[in-house]
Amino acid sequence: MDYRAKENPADLTGMSVAEAKEYIAHHYITLKLTEKKRQELAEESAKWASRIQLARAKGAEDLALEAEKETANLKAQSDRLDAELEELKAQISRMRDQLRVLGSRERTVDPDLLEQELIIAAGYMPGEEEKAAADRRFRELEQEAAADEALQALKAKMGLTR
Repeated sequence: MDYRAKENPADLTGMSVAEAKEYIAHHYITLKLTEKKRQELAEESAKWASRIQLARAKGAEDLALEAEKETANLKAQSDRLDAELEELKAQISRMRDQLRVLGSRERTVDPDLLEQELIIAAGYMPGEEEKAAADRRFRELEQEAAADEALQALKAKMGLTR
């Protein structure tokens, strides 16, 4: 499966169900890794917030300003990750909706396999399709002949035959 960037990354058009599931799994993995990175940023941000308080408590305003710059930088990174997380969640949701449609479009019955199973159920071996068809035609002819005989017998009984 080619996972190069697409114009619309949530579009599953042209994929089989298996390919689509794999593609969604890659997005889900990215989502989980991004959530982990977001959590690490939150922990880092909390560390720098406590450093601001420590620096101010010790009267080191220059260190407090440096810590505030780092906190602002971490906040900007965190905001970008939050936006990315929301977009990934939305894409995964759209892809799951499409997956249901893809699944309903795929053929779930193999007609060739079904034909072979019916032939076996009728008492023939695979490859004996012509014999099965000939037997079917003979049964039809036999039924027609029996119906004609019954009609002739009825006509004779009613005195309609000469």
